[in-house]
Amino acid sequence: MTLSDLVVGAECGGSDGTSGLAGNPVVGSFFDRLVDSGGTAIFEETVEMIGLRHVLQRRAASPTASEELSAAYDKAVRYCQAVHQYSVSPGNFAGGLTTIEEKSMGAFTKSGQRPIQGVIRVAQNPPGPGLWLLDSVPDDHFMQFGYTNPNDTEGIMDLISAGCQIVLFVTGRGSVIGSPIAPLLKVTGNTRTYERMVEDMDFNAGRVLTGELSLAGAADELLELIVNTAAGAQTRPEALGHREYFVMYKHQDTPKLEQGCHA
Repeated sequence: MTLSDLVVGAECGGSDGTSGLAGNPVVGSFFDRLVDSGGTAIFEETVEMIGLRHVLQRRAASPTASEELSAAYDKAVRYCQAVHQYSVSPGNFAGGLTTIEEKSMGAFTKSGQRPIQGVIRVAQNPPGPGLWLLDSVPDDHFMQFGYTNPNDTEGIMDLISAGCQIVLFVTGRGSVIGSPIAPLLKVTGNTRTYERMVEDMDFNAGRVLTGELSLAGAADELLELIVNTAAGAQTRPEALGHREYFVMYKHQDTPKLEQGCHA
């Protein structure tokens, strides 16, 4: 099999300043290589794209894709307004991020530079190869119940449900999650995090910031690691036995969005 047979997803969590400077850009550069080889790349977290409508539209592969991206963006804004919260946390601020726009720009870099073919939904396989955006925000007519990505493990499961055979998880501040279904590779742009959690982290993209590696060199290394993983090599979470998962059960008795996630 070749890279054209591979479907890889990307998610980020526990972000800090290094996520947007190194971790996510290295993943984005790998995505470019995957797409150029005829493979399929999926990224998500539309609520972490607030402020980037014009950037999304510039990346659309077609007028249809542009319409889909605009609709997904507008829905994400309405969702954030309904819950009175944007996707930025105290941990993000402690890690050096300052605004939702800054976090959005950092999170979006994991998509790389290739045209976005369109928007898919949870459990929907991409209709063809290339780069796709996964929209997991509840539709407007369901917004009276259900939340989007209450934790990182749901986002990972959403990507797997869309057909991802390997998932890349980018974290600056660290994470100890895994997956019971598809291999999870954890990438950090923070060398201190990598050294502190070396048994949990698969790839140190922080070497780009210290000058040990170029962005292209890091992407090449990550590509090799992913190929080895696809061939059967264990990831760090697999070796440690991490098999966490979360499936968001949306029910009519779930507190309404206006009550917030603290209800």
